[in-house]
Order: sequence, then C-alpha cells, then structure tokens
Amino acid sequence: MASPGQSTLFTVFTELVTTTFRNHKKSIADNVSEHNALFRRLTQKGRIRREDGGLSIVEPLDYAENSTYQRYSGYDPLNTTASDVLSAAEFPWRQQAVNVTASGLEIRSNSGENRIINLIKARINTAKRTLANNLSEDFYSSGSLTNQIGGLQLLISDTGAGTVGGIDSTTGVFDFWQNIVQSAASPLQGGGAITPSASAGVMDSLMLPLYLRTTRGADVVDLIVSSENYFTYFENSQAALKRYAPEDSGRGGMISMKYKNADVFYDSAASGISDSHMYFINSDYLSLVVHKDADMEIMPEMRAINQDAIVIPIIHQCNLTISNRKRQGVLKA
Repeated sequence: MASPGQSTLFTVFTELVTTTFRNHKKSIADNVSEHNALFRRLTQKGRIRREDGGLSIVEPLDYAENSTYQRYSGYDPLNTTASDVLSAAEFPWRQQAVNVTASGLEIRSNSGENRIINLIKARINTAKRTLANNLSEDFYSSGSLTNQIGGLQLLISDTGAGTVGGIDSTTGVFDFWQNIVQSAASPLQGGGAITPSASAGVMDSLMLPLYLRTTRGADVVDLIVSSENYFTYFENSQAALKRYAPEDSGRGGMISMKYKNADVFYDSAASGISDSHMYFINSDYLSLVVHKDADMEIMPEMRAINQDAIVIPIIHQCNLTISNRKRQGVLKA
C-alpha cells in the first residue's frame, strides 16, 4: 500500500500535469500545424469540425451527378424518375492516445517545486512532439495500419479509385468518386513518359494538365503538398519566375512557393509523405472531424496495481473526411 507521503506526491504530480496541459493545450494544435501543411490549411479555412457523437462520421457528398437534369419547353413533362445518387460517405472514428508517465522514483527524486515543474514540462513537451509527429504521419497515410486515420494516400490515391468513405469507386459505377491521377510514366495529356526534372518546362508539363483537370470554374486547387525531390525540381525550374507564399503561409519553418493560386509546400519523408509525389488539394472538400469530448483531452490518472508508477493518458478521436474526390489530384512517377 502506498504511504500517505507517496500518495500526496502522486496527487501533486497529477494536478500539476493536468493544469499545465490545459494551459498549453492550444500549443499542441499549433505544434501539429507547424509540422503539417494540410492541417494548417484546414485550420485556416475553418475545416476542422467538432461533433458530439455518432457511431461514425457522415459526410454529405458535394458533386454534380443527377440523371433528372433536362432541357424543356412550355408544358413538356418534367423528369420525375428517381435518381439513384449517393448522398453521403461514411468514415469510421479513429482514436489516438499518448501517455504522460512517471515512476515513483522519478516523482520522489523531483519532489522539490522547481524540479517537479521541470519534470512535468519535459514530459508534456515530449507528449506534444509525439502527437504532432504521429498525427502528421497519419495525415499522409493510406490508413492501412490498425485504427489509423485515412490520410492523403487513401483520399487522393495513386490509382484514383479505391474504397473511401464506404464507397467503392473501383467498379466504374461511381466514377465521380475517383480523384485525378497524373502519372509521369503515362501522362494525362497523352504522349510518351516524362522524366521529372528541373529542366525548364518539365514540371509544368506535368502540373498544368493536373491543375486544369481538377478545376471547375472558380473551384480550384488551393494547396499543393510535395515530396522533397518534386519540390526541388519545381523550385529549380522556376528560376526566373519564383513566387514565394506570404510569410504567414510558410510559418513554422515550412518551405512554400506559389503555383498559380495554390500554395506549394515541401514536406519531408520523415513526416510521412511518399517520395516522388505532389498532392493537388482543394481544401474546401476536406475536413478534419474531431469528437468534442476527445479533442486532446486529458484523462484521470491511472495507477498500476503492481507498479510504482503513474500514467495520465491524453486522448484524441478524429478522422479526415472528403466530400468531393473529383476536385483532388496526385502527381506521381
């Protein structure tokens, strides 16, 4: 049985962790933002949505596919045939957790006021970095790991097809639910393979057709996230025409340029983005949906019955959703 002194030290540790975490909770989102261009854009455009329940996340679709459209004159009968059109995609909740932990030895060894505060700050900073790094990696993922967020490799896939939000676009029945793919090996515009390089016009010959295919009037790509090699080719090919994004768009040390009206960000392989990839994103159709009761929330302390230690979990429940894949594209080798 724990002594009263030990119990008091554990209680003090828990209370300080809870208070410190709540005072710095916003900085966790800021940390993720500084690690991931997509999260930053969704934050800037108000595309982070908090929901209060549901077995899954239901995302209404946003596309122009309805067989009842007709041109008519005067008393012509209108087409009242039922249109079998999907109206929503369904995404599962995904959960993440990171623990703030300390052994009894660590707590007792740091029982002085300054020492315990320094210990807590160090543990919370580690938790913040861990959440930021792993969420950033998940945002680029295919969702193939158990309980992983479905990231850009799923939502904007290399094949353009696949099952996303419960809708299988591979069969040809739901072609509207496929994203656009520009392959250097087999270009959209036809012709032979193009080898990506920094030579004048090469990257533009790949990027422009994809940009145009994802455009519908004023509805255009506003964010391009690139791997290191493709960003290098793009920047070097723009020697005489370089346009850098405004300073606030590139804060946090992330390198950014402009392509037409889109911000072009570089991200590293360590963040999870695949080599030889550029994702053309219309962020108006993407959302990060977070459960309001598990939005980086700190849980009550847990003490193991057979260990001299304390565990304080921080939990998050969310998923990325998409309402229109046709306005998204990927450039790949």
